[in-house]
Order: sequence, then structure tokens, then C-alpha cells
Amino acid sequence: MSPLYARHKRATLAIATAVAAGALISTGLATSANAQTPAAGSAAAKPLAAAPTALSAAARTTLIQKAQADAAGTAQQIGLGAKEKLVVKDVVKDADGTVHTRYERTYAGLPVLGGDLVVHTARSGRTEGVTKAARSAIKVASLKPQITAAKAAQQAVSAARTLGSAKSSADGARKVIWAGSGKPVLAYETVVGGLQDDGTPNQLHVITDAATGKKLFEYQGIENATGTGKTLYSGTVSLTTTQSGSSYNLTDASRGGHKTYNLARKTSGKGTLVSSSTNSFGTGTASSSSSDQTAAADAAYGAQETWDFYKSAFGRSGIKNNGVGAYSRVHYGNAYVNAFWDDSCFCMTYGDGDGNTDPLTSLDVAGHEMSHGVTANTAGLDYSGESGGLNEATSDIMGTGVEFYANNAKDPGDYLIGEKININGDGTPLRYMDKPSKDGGSADYWSSSVGNLDVHYSSGVANHFFYLLSEGSGAKTVNGVSYDSPTKNGSKVTGIGRDKALQIWYKALTEYMTSTTDYSDARAATLSAASDLYGSSSTEYATVKAAWAAVNVTS
Repeated sequence: MSPLYARHKRATLAIATAVAAGALISTGLATSANAQTPAAGSAAAKPLAAAPTALSAAARTTLIQKAQADAAGTAQQIGLGAKEKLVVKDVVKDADGTVHTRYERTYAGLPVLGGDLVVHTARSGRTEGVTKAARSAIKVASLKPQITAAKAAQQAVSAARTLGSAKSSADGARKVIWAGSGKPVLAYETVVGGLQDDGTPNQLHVITDAATGKKLFEYQGIENATGTGKTLYSGTVSLTTTQSGSSYNLTDASRGGHKTYNLARKTSGKGTLVSSSTNSFGTGTASSSSSDQTAAADAAYGAQETWDFYKSAFGRSGIKNNGVGAYSRVHYGNAYVNAFWDDSCFCMTYGDGDGNTDPLTSLDVAGHEMSHGVTANTAGLDYSGESGGLNEATSDIMGTGVEFYANNAKDPGDYLIGEKININGDGTPLRYMDKPSKDGGSADYWSSSVGNLDVHYSSGVANHFFYLLSEGSGAKTVNGVSYDSPTKNGSKVTGIGRDKALQIWYKALTEYMTSTTDYSDARAATLSAASDLYGSSSTEYATVKAAWAAVNVTS
């Protein structure tokens, strides 16, 4: 684990350094609009004529009733068999009059799971196309099961227990047609109740082949609730939570199952999953109590905004891009002035700061820590020398991207790192991207000795490059914060905008950087990324070259 803060200004605990872990501060000297522009090559926004229109309840009901009345004719028109029927589920109408009607399907009176479809109808009434979940025709040889419903239910309960569910029970099984994969078959659907392994209510749907008894599919029916977080740094925010009996916990199933735990001053283990009887977490004020939920609310908010930023900006689904969420731990240790990512546990950990009243859970810190995980699972930049500085800078760059993406009025986007957590005790930020040396230790420009600095200081070169690429040189005010960025060669740099700069850095990180990338290599990587995205003769490409020259990195 690599710590985030240095002992230069305030005493802090040191953490042993481990591979694939990152933190916000160093143990040496102090070194250290919601909408995103679509990525290059992404689909352009729909024309306004194809945008959905808002339907009144009465208008929606009328459309659904009409579609259901015409369901038999629609089934015949789109080529369904005689035993198949359509049941209207929903309808959407576009501004140009196109109607998209979503149907469930039955076969011989049995629900067809995986048989849903959408019929697209032009304003003229002509069917323009059909989107089907199941490509195969719905047809089964026999509707007589070879195993009993009781046996299917018993097997489903066993499957739930294997997953760690407690007090599992099933209320019988119903016959269905399973068309979710491959050839449609007669099956049983069993819903298993009880509790999941973390105490969340269980609604495990198990699909069993009615002829062979083989399990075909399973999915969890419990979904998320929307709770309230009263955070210390970001005000009152909405949090995605999960209901567990009469209480709610900070499990975000919509973002890979991210969970937030309370370590209650311990330094090992996961801690206790944070829960509330009211679906409201935190008080919005600092507290030295290890049971206070405010830090947890900030951490959960930071995790969801970071997930959404990566998804929106780059189409990345989670840290590993596999749809799996990490987890967060708050109240780590006693007066621990740090935060860190550890790839071995795939988790973020936050201390509470001096006096246990300044938790390191601000939005940019959360984005910073989780971005260490992205780096570990892409370029794998070694956490030492120039590659270590690039590792730290990547987290600062992406943490800044998260802060701007969230567009939170209580914590507006800026090019300051850790400005909310008061880590220096005087209200100053931990790091500055426009002129990194303002923190007292970071490098503004590359030199042959920059790799000898602590990685939180050598990161300054890349942070400065990113600021210049985004905003340009000289004096500028962004969201009420004044910046004045110099250049080593006295040049004037005109920025291309933060969104494009983020696209270039991300592409370079994920496609062109390796574990040993140094600053010269990073220059080549970002130029390759800019060429891929915008062309080698583009303004963007030329500005990448100019921004590197401005921080003394040349070919």
C-alpha cells in the first residue's frame, strides 16, 4: 500500500509499500456539468425527432390498451406461432410518432422467460422492426415434466445455500418456458426466500430443466433502494442502497455490488456493513465517533460517482471493466491521516485524519484511490521512479475528472487535490495541478533527477501537463478558482478542454503504457492516443506535443 501524505507538514502514520496499491499522500516530504463529452468514435446523440416524449398517465394507458387489443394481430404479423400470445408490458413514443411497444410472451399459457420483445411501429402504423430477446422460435416437444415441482424446489434451495444464503425456503415451483439461452425448453422457476450472505433478503430465482433436473439459470430478484447520504464534503446526496428486512445497508447492486464497511478503528478485516433503519446515512457534520456514518456516506457517494464517471466517459464498467464492484472501508485506525487502495483486497480504505474529525473521504480522494485500481488492472505502472509518478498522476487526473463529472455544488470541480480534507491543517490543498511546486515539494518540470523524488512529488510533471493540455497556460479562473500556469520554455499553450484531455490520457493508459513507462514513454503514448482519436495533423495532437514541451518533456 502506498500512502497518500508526507510527514513534512503534519505527523502521519506510514504504511509499508506493496505492489498494486496506491494512496493519496507520501511518507516523505509533502510531495505530492454531469454530462461528459462522448468518447471519440462513440455514437452521436439521437436526433431530437427520435427522442422519447413525456407521456401523461392517460396517454400511456391509452397506448397500452390499444396495443393489447391489437396483440393477436401483432403476434401474427411478426410471425409468432399459434400457441404464442403477447402481453403488453410498456410503451414508449418518440417525438416523430414512432412507438416502441414492449411485450412479454406466453406459450400454451405458460410464461416464456427470455421471450420478451419490442415492436417498433412508425407513425403511419407500419411495423419497422422487432427486437427479440430470444432468437429461436418458441416451440417445445412436450408440456409434461419429467421431474416434480417439489424436486425442482428442493434443488433450488440447495443452490441458494451453496451461495451462502441462510434460512432458505421456497414456496413451490411454477412451470415456464425457458428461452433465455439456446433451444427453448419446458422448465420450472423457483423463487427461494430467506437471507443472502450479508443479511439482505433473498429472492433467488432458479430455473430448472423440467426434463433433466439440470439448473439452467439463476438470478437475484432483490434490487436497490434509494437512500439519502448526509455527507461531510458533498452535502445531501442520493445513495443507492439495499433493503434488508426493516433496515437498509450501503450495498450498491447497480454498481457491481459495491459495499461500504465500518472498521471502527481497527486496521484489519472488512469491518461491519454500514446499515440504517431509516435509509438515511450520516449527519453532514464531523464527528470523532467511530460509529458515525457520515464518512461512510461520503465514501459510498465517491464510489458511485467514480463508477458512473468511468462508465460515462470511457464506457468502463467498474475498476476491472468486468462489472464487479470493489468495497470501501471507513474509520481505519486511530487518527490515521491517509487513504489507500489495495489491489489484493480490491478495496479502498479511509482514515479519519487528525483528531478523527477530518476523514479522507472527499470526492477527489475517492476517485484518486479507485483509479489506482484501474491503473493496476491496465498499465500496471510500477510504483517507483518516473512510472510511480505517472501512477500517482493518473489517480490525480482521474480523481479530478470524477469531481468535475459529479458537478456537486458543495464540491465543484477544480484542479486542486484534497482541497476539502484539510490535511495540512491550514485549509490548503494537498496538491496543485496548475503549478505543482506550490505544495512545497512537487516538480513543475521534468529533469533527469525527477525519478529520484517520492512518487507524490514526481507526479507533478504529469499533473502539470494535464492541466496545460486541458486549460492552457497563464492566468485563468475555473469554477471560481484562480490558476496561473507557467511553462518551462516560456511558450503559450492553448488548452483543448478537459474532456478531450481525459480521453487522451485514458487511451494512453489502457492501450500504450506499460509497467515501466517513464515520462518520455508517456509522451509517446499520449501522442499515439491523440493520433488515434483525432488524427496526427489535428490541433489535439499538436497541443499534446506542446504541453509536454512546456513541462520539459521532449523527444
